[in-house]
Amino acid sequence: MKKIFLTLSIFSLIVSCNEDFVDIRDEGEIDIENFFTTQDDAMRATNAVYSFLRSWENTGFPAQFVFGVTGDDVEKGSNPGDASFINAYDNFTFTSSDEGVRGYWIGQWQAINRANQVITNVPKIEMDATLKNRLIAETKMLRAYFYFNLVRIYGGVPIFDGLPADGIYTKPRNSAAEVYAFIVKDLTEAAAVLPQTYPASELGRVTKGSALGLLSKVYLYMKDYQKAYDTSNQVIAMGYSLDPDFNHLFRPAGEFGTESVFEVNCGCDPSLGKDAGSQYAEVQGVRNQFGWGFFTPTTALENAFEPGDIRKELSILREGETTLEGDLIKKGDPNAGDMWNQKVYVPKAVNNNSCGYGSIQNVRILRFADILLINAEAANELGNTAAAILNINKVRFRANLGNTTATTQAALKAAIWQERRVELAMEMDRFPDLVRTGQAATVLGSKGFTAGKNELFPIPMDAINQSNGLFIQNPGY
Repeated sequence: MKKIFLTLSIFSLIVSCNEDFVDIRDEGEIDIENFFTTQDDAMRATNAVYSFLRSWENTGFPAQFVFGVTGDDVEKGSNPGDASFINAYDNFTFTSSDEGVRGYWIGQWQAINRANQVITNVPKIEMDATLKNRLIAETKMLRAYFYFNLVRIYGGVPIFDGLPADGIYTKPRNSAAEVYAFIVKDLTEAAAVLPQTYPASELGRVTKGSALGLLSKVYLYMKDYQKAYDTSNQVIAMGYSLDPDFNHLFRPAGEFGTESVFEVNCGCDPSLGKDAGSQYAEVQGVRNQFGWGFFTPTTALENAFEPGDIRKELSILREGETTLEGDLIKKGDPNAGDMWNQKVYVPKAVNNNSCGYGSIQNVRILRFADILLINAEAANELGNTAAAILNINKVRFRANLGNTTATTQAALKAAIWQERRVELAMEMDRFPDLVRTGQAATVLGSKGFTAGKNELFPIPMDAINQSNGLFIQNPGY
């Protein structure tokens, strides 16, 4: 069942740039002059970028700090005394010195650095030209994803299109608009080269649909609704479809199904050390039964589902229930809460404990349901309510709900935003959705969200210090 294992565990490719803020060195590094000479080097370096998708920074605590508990659908979890520092992200009291603020920043720059190693050095290798172009396109797609993460959380950041020829990494922040334009360029160029499918041995590599799907989401954030609509229509025409079984969709048996547009390939190989599998599921698993019990659903999320919506019970795992796969849910910590994220649940019968609970659980970054809702939102903004109703109803039908009752543009906007909340619950979309739609101050104000400040996180203090005065801090910090 497991796919090609996309990783690079024995080395990381680094550039000598002293103490600059993007120079985050990894263990087991190999100098550039001893690498990038063969086709195998090109493949291994590209796989190193993929491996970062399932890293601690991208799926563990740092990612959940900024995308998870900041919203109203996820809370700290575990027990009240465990990792109480996470509460700073729930009530918006974090500062530029917080480790989570710094950890997420560092992680994305590590990934971009790996990508730029490929983009700069692979073109020089004598190898199969078609494969070379494909690997560069894959890497541009991934680099765009990491920049998309940065710009949504921190705003404008420096743009590095490959390794700087002068070796200088201290430069001012580009504007958010410039970063978005760079992301669009990367995704457009990648989509022009990437294949639509791969053989079974290479599942997990990004495709044309991945690039266009992410591009449609980027356009939505840019409020370029015509391009979001047109691009999402291209993805819809590619043959993706909703998994008819919402539970199957998130189990290991549902990996890389018809709904998968951009999915992180995980697996378990203990010999790979820190790259062995992913802790995405372990961090969120049932407290002291399957995992650590963090980042759990809120009562507000529980109450957000309509009566009859099957997603409610298939998204929220509860103390005392027996899952469809036959596991009795029984927490091992009496002080922990009673609800957990069911989307990360891995049944005991298929779990591989040698790498920790749930290490085989793939991370779904972009699903076809999201594409349909992107298309619906963009169509509605353009005044095409018929197309918006058509696609929101497709998502609702899978949830065992009737057609939307919304008919006006304003009512449809609210219905689509609500549908995104319950369909994508706990998939790290809620907080950025609230910010981009202008709802954050209203929805999160009682938690401590301050308009004009908390739309963005602070640039980490050590990055400010290492910029030699070139970085300007975000407002309010």
